[in-house]
Amino acid sequence: MKAAVSRPNFVIVYADDAGYADLGCFGAKGIQTPNLDGMAHDGRRFTSFCVAQGVCSASRTALLTGCYPNRVGILGALSPRTNHGISDSEHTIAQVLKPLGYHSAIFGKWHLGHHQKFLPTHHGFDEYFGLPYSNDMGPLPRQKERGVSGNPALPLIDGDRVVETNPDMSQLTTRYTERAVHFIDAHHDEPFFLYVAQTMPHVPLGVSEKFRGKSERGIYGDVIEEIDWSVGQILAALDRHHLNERTLVIFASDNGPWLSYGDHAGSAGPLREGKGTAWEGGVREPCVMRWTGKIPAGTTCTELAATIDILPTFAALAGAEVPSDHIIDGKDIRPLLFGEPGAKCPHEAYYYYWNQELQAVRSGPWKLHFPHTYRSLKAAGGHGGKPAPYVDRTTPLALFNLETDIGEQHDVAAEHPDVVARLEKLGEAAREDLGDSLTGRKGKNVRPAGRL
Repeated sequence: MKAAVSRPNFVIVYADDAGYADLGCFGAKGIQTPNLDGMAHDGRRFTSFCVAQGVCSASRTALLTGCYPNRVGILGALSPRTNHGISDSEHTIAQVLKPLGYHSAIFGKWHLGHHQKFLPTHHGFDEYFGLPYSNDMGPLPRQKERGVSGNPALPLIDGDRVVETNPDMSQLTTRYTERAVHFIDAHHDEPFFLYVAQTMPHVPLGVSEKFRGKSERGIYGDVIEEIDWSVGQILAALDRHHLNERTLVIFASDNGPWLSYGDHAGSAGPLREGKGTAWEGGVREPCVMRWTGKIPAGTTCTELAATIDILPTFAALAGAEVPSDHIIDGKDIRPLLFGEPGAKCPHEAYYYYWNQELQAVRSGPWKLHFPHTYRSLKAAGGHGGKPAPYVDRTTPLALFNLETDIGEQHDVAAEHPDVVARLEKLGEAAREDLGDSLTGRKGKNVRPAGRL
């Protein structure tokens, strides 16, 4: 047991649709996040931390498998009417850690398939309590607005069993938090992986009475402040069991803000666009990591890191084996995590897909957008939980230097034809490897999702 206990614990808190500028330590206005700001004070902000796609299922798949979602066949946001999910041949973080004696739990939103064979307890997790998909996918008023019909009651699952339907949205953050704290209390003397995948702030918003009306940003700000409280409860449980020096805690979001919801959506701050796009506002997320005595306190990492890097990094920290029977896209980012002098992003290129279309590629500070159409979420309106309409926009081939132009406003392709040519070549390699629906490429190294 001593050898097992010496291994680090891992905690991931993953918000749903939180914006880059929704945390105080990332410039939030009208929202108080003292616990997350405290994490940044005691740990490290990652200001160029990216998800694999700006949408739910694809993003969560990448986090848990260390792979681009295109590689493992899970794209978009899986609905209650789909019959596929994560394949049995993939390895989640929980499965990678399990041989070393880790106990793993997820409390919150799963969204890697809702049928029993796809649920967390069939993919390495010992405990699960939460929703199998997004909270707007039940028989709720927003369905009628979207012209969607036929969704079943929204299930709340404990393990493999539906224990409640259409749960009270205002209580979900509290209920997930209570389960997370209980999990830490029960497993503090063994290595554990805790994944708290908050349902909020995905619409429809829900917040408990203890936070309703507390923020200057209305119900959206209330929801973020309750998530911050939840983080504080988890950190307090770790402190109570003297686990701070043995536990890496990560906070991030699955994608950028759903901007068409206006006052029920977050802020991307200086970033362009939001959820559902390959612009930075859709895929660059607020990220804070804390590990007392290991991560240098009060520091910032500006190098690109990504959710696909979490699995190989956890494996390296725990001494686990990274799956060797198929391609893993993530890299070990311990040098970035620990602030080693001169540490750089380990990716020669990072790819931005939307569904099966390659829309952009980044290398160093350079990001090249390929010509594509995207659904802008910055349409006028979006008030009181009712969305504004989407607006289709197009972008030509365009190059941006993200170190000097974080908002992707100034196309410098004409001034840097050599950079454009290099990134176009990297993009072509991605199409060969992962495919591209725009050019009809299938991809040589993609794997199918699981099927019923």
